[in-house]
Amino acid sequence: MKNIRKLLLSTGTILVLGLSSTQACTSLLVKTSDDGYVYGRTMEFGFELESEAVVAPRGLSYTGTGAKKGQDSLKWTGKYAVVGMNAVKQPLVCDGLNEKGLAGGILYFPGYAEYTDPAQANPAKSLAPWEFLTWCLTSFANVDEVKAAVENGDVQVVNLVFPAFGFVAPFHYTLHDANGKSIVIEPTGGTLKVYDNPFGVLTNAPTFDWHLTNLKNYTKLSDANGSSLKVDGHVIDSFGSGSGWIGLPGDPTPPSRFIRAFAYSMTPVAQPDGTESVRLVEHIMNNFDLPKGFIRNDKSDEADYTQWTVVADMANRVYYVKTYDNQQLQAIALKDFDLDAKTPYAAAIADELEAPALTFPKQ
Repeated sequence: MKNIRKLLLSTGTILVLGLSSTQACTSLLVKTSDDGYVYGRTMEFGFELESEAVVAPRGLSYTGTGAKKGQDSLKWTGKYAVVGMNAVKQPLVCDGLNEKGLAGGILYFPGYAEYTDPAQANPAKSLAPWEFLTWCLTSFANVDEVKAAVENGDVQVVNLVFPAFGFVAPFHYTLHDANGKSIVIEPTGGTLKVYDNPFGVLTNAPTFDWHLTNLKNYTKLSDANGSSLKVDGHVIDSFGSGSGWIGLPGDPTPPSRFIRAFAYSMTPVAQPDGTESVRLVEHIMNNFDLPKGFIRNDKSDEADYTQWTVVADMANRVYYVKTYDNQQLQAIALKDFDLDAKTPYAAAIADELEAPALTFPKQ
């Protein structure tokens, strides 16, 4: 990995990861022909996140943010190395893949996130919303382990304000493992609700169970072209290929993106683990790419756009990243790093187009 530099991760209180009020992230899971899985997600924001790629070795010490000044929260030592993306150059990941093949991300969940009241929480089990994903990826090998820990009450995600922005960022979380199991974790009613996710798809609000119910509106959609319609001896043919998807919602709202992500992830021709399946998922994720100006916040000049897209080859533990300004996938393989190093690695993703100039044979 080029231009790697080491970034010191404090063994004391973890720095905060600030996030804006974006509502357009999309994530999904695709099965390969080798019974492996590839995870993809987009990251949309209205201001520059200045994200870096981060590799956190196993064995690092973490301490959550306390609800009161000087108060520690959950402390843990990372069992597994993680590769992922951060934001505002902090060592915590907002998306990532660990050495056991567990992958997942933080997605925005506006209007529905209800964290635990800090006054009612056990400080020794408490984490801030921006710390929960890092705890999951550094602590567990698969979805079943995460689910058991959450349902056992080993952690509480508490209602904490990010000081730089002055508000509590509403999140929910998607997690997938190398065996193809997926869960969604949502803070509702002051507790963490865990949903089994049979389709591996997640967008934003409303709650995950609402999205599953909404699928019932689209049972007629199909990857097969629609048949001709015969009326009083007359035959009406469709205009052409793709008629099975008539009615597929095309707007960028979270419910519509959920339906499209479901459709794309359920229907592709499976490819082998590695380059072919990664390229397939890249093509799928391109359908959720938002150019600057397509979505605007009517209360400000901020405009959400796709700052980066990641594709995780969960079988081979390779994490691929491309950015708005550089659409070439850049691979980060965990095997290329010392996973017992004492400090993490971080690197900026090059924004410039770096493809060599085209050359043509002489006539």
